[in-house]
Amino acid sequence: MRPPDFWTRAPAHPLARLLAPVGALYGGLTARRMDRPGTAGPCPVLCIGNFTLGGAGKTPTALALAAILRDDLGRRPAFLSRGYGGRLAGPVAVDPASHGALDVGDEPLLLARSAFTVVARDRLAGARLCADRGADAIVMDDGLQNPSLRKTLSLAVVDAGAGIGNGLPFPAGPLRAPLARQWRHVGGVVLVGEGEAGERVGRAARERGLPLHRGRLVPEAPERWQDRPVVAFAGIGRPQKFFDTLAGLGARVVATESFPDHHPYRAGDLDGLRAIAAREGARLVTTEKDAVRLPAGESAEVLRVALAFADPAALRRHLAEALTGPGRSP
Repeated sequence: MRPPDFWTRAPAHPLARLLAPVGALYGGLTARRMDRPGTAGPCPVLCIGNFTLGGAGKTPTALALAAILRDDLGRRPAFLSRGYGGRLAGPVAVDPASHGALDVGDEPLLLARSAFTVVARDRLAGARLCADRGADAIVMDDGLQNPSLRKTLSLAVVDAGAGIGNGLPFPAGPLRAPLARQWRHVGGVVLVGEGEAGERVGRAARERGLPLHRGRLVPEAPERWQDRPVVAFAGIGRPQKFFDTLAGLGARVVATESFPDHHPYRAGDLDGLRAIAAREGARLVTTEKDAVRLPAGESAEVLRVALAFADPAALRRHLAEALTGPGRSP
């Protein structure tokens, strides 16, 4: 879905006020669900979630944390995902050579390039499969609001440019549950990028004594985009962020098109963009998540990014303490 414009405006916006009673009901039900005790998994579980609907940078964060677990802490991490947008309920081990986005969703295909990845709507069954295949730590991509599997540590990822929008629960705003009810379930915040909206969330985290880890998305080979004419398209939470990144790298963005988040591309979706690209002598470019959703016969250049932390040593300490000591998040 595309986030409605009023989610970024004041909570007194007429549409937000109209939907507030429904949001209060939805948010309250989600909050009560979050409070349920979960079942302990076979090994430590690190949940990478967010407070809101839509993208915040969870997948790059999950990839970065798995690398720390493997390279710095000597762990054997595996990824666990619900597989949003995929048809397979699982638990199933993701194989990028045989699975597509319609099978397992787009994020698991990206995660599986880095480490063993399981898709499972039953999170506990998925965790058991990870452990059976040799994992001694599980990085769960999303699932903060799902109580079925007990988390060793939950980190909430916040896009600093978007923050929590108008601060209201869905459908009146982007929150999955009232923020005050969600704080008790997180052990830290990952703030991605810059922006006052995110800084407000960061200050609230610090007031609660929660660690705040700052990161930024770093493009791979940024010099290759300098002065290049491109036609950009994306079906992610904040497509404009992707377009702005390309422009910031010096690319000449001659046209853009936004699709809904997780859009399942079909033949013909890009015909108009290809016509523009041919006329302007430009190349189509998209995100990694979009590229794995393109149908057979369609292709585009990809802007790859990775999350870099401002203080990786502090994050390593946080993870190590969560894995081995007291003070774990619920």
